[in-house]
Amino acid sequence: MELTHLDAQGRASMVDVGDKAISRREAVAEVWVHMHPSTLQRILEGGFDKGDVFGVARIAGIQAAKRTAELIPLCHPLMLSKVQVELTAEPEQQRVHIEARCRLDGKTGVEMEALTAASVAALTLYDMCKAVDPAMTIEHLRVREKTGGKTGHWQHPECSP
Repeated sequence: MELTHLDAQGRASMVDVGDKAISRREAVAEVWVHMHPSTLQRILEGGFDKGDVFGVARIAGIQAAKRTAELIPLCHPLMLSKVQVELTAEPEQQRVHIEARCRLDGKTGVEMEALTAASVAALTLYDMCKAVDPAMTIEHLRVREKTGGKTGHWQHPECSP
């Protein structure tokens, strides 16, 4: 079975996954938000009037994963069984690492959901802190690892042990 986003007339269309086998599928995406050290310190001390920056970004990422099909054309609407978004301060690198993990038992992968969760969490962090640090950067969004489906396990080459 060939998977393509083009129909017989060459027009964009959603891939038909009807004949694919159901399997446990999981994807992990990650991204880094670089910022001024004082901004990161302020986040860690709870010094933003908008509330818990990491908590709000985590919820935003989870919500975004569940709405990926509404945001990305041709994505399948999926019934995710797990969405986890973790934000970790890395003060020595002046950044926050965001990891998003999505899982389901289904016929298509969840890479787009994990990427959407990570990117929206990063954008939310930026939005909450931009008044004090508009020079923040969001860098290196990528799928780090995926499992399930026909291809099995895949890991980003830069993340291999």
